[in-house]
Amino acid sequence: MFAVVRVRGSAGVRRDIADTMEMLRLNRINHAVLVEDTPSYLGMLQKAKDYITWGEVDQETLTAMIRKRGRLIGGDRITDEYINEKTAYGSVDEFAAAVFSGEVKLEEAGIKPVFRLHPPRKGYGGIKKAFNEGGSLGYRGEKINDLLKRMI
Repeated sequence: MFAVVRVRGSAGVRRDIADTMEMLRLNRINHAVLVEDTPSYLGMLQKAKDYITWGEVDQETLTAMIRKRGRLIGGDRITDEYINEKTAYGSVDEFAAAVFSGEVKLEEAGIKPVFRLHPPRKGYGGIKKAFNEGGSLGYRGEKINDLLKRMI
């Protein structure tokens, strides 16, 4: 499973790339979504690589994202009581483990698919270059977890 974060804004974006980011539900800067590792999603990520960054999220970071930045429809926070009532899982940690393994999706529990994150502490480090060139754009592998922890 990949975590995808929008890094750059919407000014001057080609229409086909803007449509791709809309399909990914990345409408604003610092919004993050979770996508599966499928060829169609990988193609979408490659198309929008100059405006987003992504990588493989680990279970600890996913749990922190759901617990601290996840919201229900209506804007309420996610609690253990809500997860216990609406799903077959007893706590947010168990639910996050199920999401991480692909057993359940966020939408099935009434959780919004987009995480509204803070700007990263200490900044992005450049939003015009690829990650492997010292910037922030494109694929960053396991290092996405460091970025997400700075944004939560």
